[in-house]
Amino acid sequence: MAETIRTSEKPSNSSSLNPPSRIICHVCHKQFSQYTCPRCNSRYCSLPCYKSHSIRCTESFMRENVVEELRHLQSDDQTKRKMLEILKRFHSEDETEHLDEDVDDSILSDDTIQKILSGGEVNINDLSLEEKKRFQRALAGGELSKMIEPWDPWWLKPAARTICLSKDGAQLIQPMANREDLESDQLSDIPCGPKTPLPSLRKLISTEPSPLLAVHLVDIIYSYCFTLRVYNGDWQSDAVGSAMVVLSISSVLGQAGQPETVQEALCYCLEQTCSPAYRHIGGLQFGLALVDDITNLLSLGSPALICMLCDLQRMIMAAEGELTSEKQRKLRKSETKSKLKLAERKVYFIMCWVHEQPNKALSSLAAIVSAEKSSLMEYGGNKSFPRTEKNVAGNKGKALIEEM
Repeated sequence: MAETIRTSEKPSNSSSLNPPSRIICHVCHKQFSQYTCPRCNSRYCSLPCYKSHSIRCTESFMRENVVEELRHLQSDDQTKRKMLEILKRFHSEDETEHLDEDVDDSILSDDTIQKILSGGEVNINDLSLEEKKRFQRALAGGELSKMIEPWDPWWLKPAARTICLSKDGAQLIQPMANREDLESDQLSDIPCGPKTPLPSLRKLISTEPSPLLAVHLVDIIYSYCFTLRVYNGDWQSDAVGSAMVVLSISSVLGQAGQPETVQEALCYCLEQTCSPAYRHIGGLQFGLALVDDITNLLSLGSPALICMLCDLQRMIMAAEGELTSEKQRKLRKSETKSKLKLAERKVYFIMCWVHEQPNKALSSLAAIVSAEKSSLMEYGGNKSFPRTEKNVAGNKGKALIEEM
């Protein structure tokens, strides 16, 4: 029995003796329709026909998808305020540069700037064709990145020297006398310490802790400072990306490495910094500046180090939470979450160890790091760093946290 070809959308009764009718595509009128537009119920046969059947349908579909993605971003007031300050600063500098010019080459028009300054939302579709071209040129040329205010590390601020924790390592409320002397923004930049007391190492392990924990602490501090400087102090904007950077820089957290000397730990971190993945950030000079960050943090004593490790632990735990909600391949997600979980446990163990270390021992470690920097600077013109014969990532001679 031959099939019935229909061009209307009137329903037809189908059975085993009366096969279902076929409807011709309403767009090309050549092929049988296989799909139905969810908005106008128009029948079509292929993607080209869908795109051409109704501009109103396709545009509204794309617009709703974009709006839905923007809703997931959940930008808070602080993020909006930062972006508004950047745009204001960029606009004021742009007006200064072109004050004496006859031709206005600013990226955004006056109407667009006024809309932004008044608190209105502007997206790329609101820009004219010329504004889009200027915006893309500024983005590609790095002009917009120059408008971002450089981040001042919290460990370089005077408030970092006044961090107080309880005897068991828990966070304390800052005394009012100190709050009057220091700026409020400095205090808010300092990461919070642990909310609960830190347990004794004797409750975590039954043996003496490894003497190499001091070396591994240097590796962890480097990866933390590297990540925060790369993300301009705002790891919360991309917890997963920040945590992945930490794992890629740290041999202890990312590769189960067990460096035995400070030089070995620093050389691995510097090699990662000078690798093709991160070379564009600053290379060796950037890495040597991070060594200074290690020295500064160690000189602040155990309270600052505990706050730093607690902040790193929060970063890793936030990344675990985001991975749980993201749609990824199960195998890849499982492997990443396992690495993050192990790294989080190592950071917590190191935090408990730091709590029991006297400041004199940490100051001695800072002096060793400073001396190693002087030694490493001699290799500034070479393409490789001094390495031990053992593989940093594959060394299985001495375990760091196998007691856990």
